[in-house]
Amino acid sequence: MAKQKYYVVWVGAQPGIYTNWNECQQQVNGFEGAKYKAFETRDAAEQAYAQGWKSYWGNKGNSAAARSNKMTAKSAKLTGAAAHEQAEIDYHTISVDVGTAGNPGPIEYKGVDTATGEVLFSVGPIPNGTNNLGEYLAIVHALAYIAKTGDTRNIYSDSMTAMKWVKQKSPNTNLPRNEATKEMWSLVDRATEWLNSNTYTTKIMKWQTDRWGEIKADYGRK
Repeated sequence: MAKQKYYVVWVGAQPGIYTNWNECQQQVNGFEGAKYKAFETRDAAEQAYAQGWKSYWGNKGNSAAARSNKMTAKSAKLTGAAAHEQAEIDYHTISVDVGTAGNPGPIEYKGVDTATGEVLFSVGPIPNGTNNLGEYLAIVHALAYIAKTGDTRNIYSDSMTAMKWVKQKSPNTNLPRNEATKEMWSLVDRATEWLNSNTYTTKIMKWQTDRWGEIKADYGRK
């Protein structure tokens, strides 16, 4: 049985202490400047909530955070740290990624269920594309998939560049337009048109590779 955790939300839709990640997530997803953290015991959570976020969020050098770190050091050495990192992952999401064979070169991309790895859509190989354009297509495809199916999930991507392009509704790429890249550009233009013709509330989130490992849609070609 998974160990009970307590989630403190200092800044969110409704600040407080929550006993499961889903409730905590509802308060912080899409909330600009949200500040929250998981604790092993209710006492620790209540103390942290009372002290405020400045003692725990983004300030590892202060004394309160240092005391908290000492209290949890033993469990972190075992499974605590890994459990906390996994708790931060929203598994009710779609993860997308691109596979390449050269940059530029043939690319393919897919979207998977983050929890199960089930492939929801897959496209390619597409000749003469770039890694970033593939990531861009993957995110937009996921947005269109969600809009078409009525899905409620958010999206994980490990590409900040592609996320920026989606936000600005246009890619900024040096890939030339010629006969060799015709198929790639056709897909990119269609994706850009979709972004500029549709609205969405889906949240596109950065997959934290350095903390969580490779994204669930990874092709394993490193």
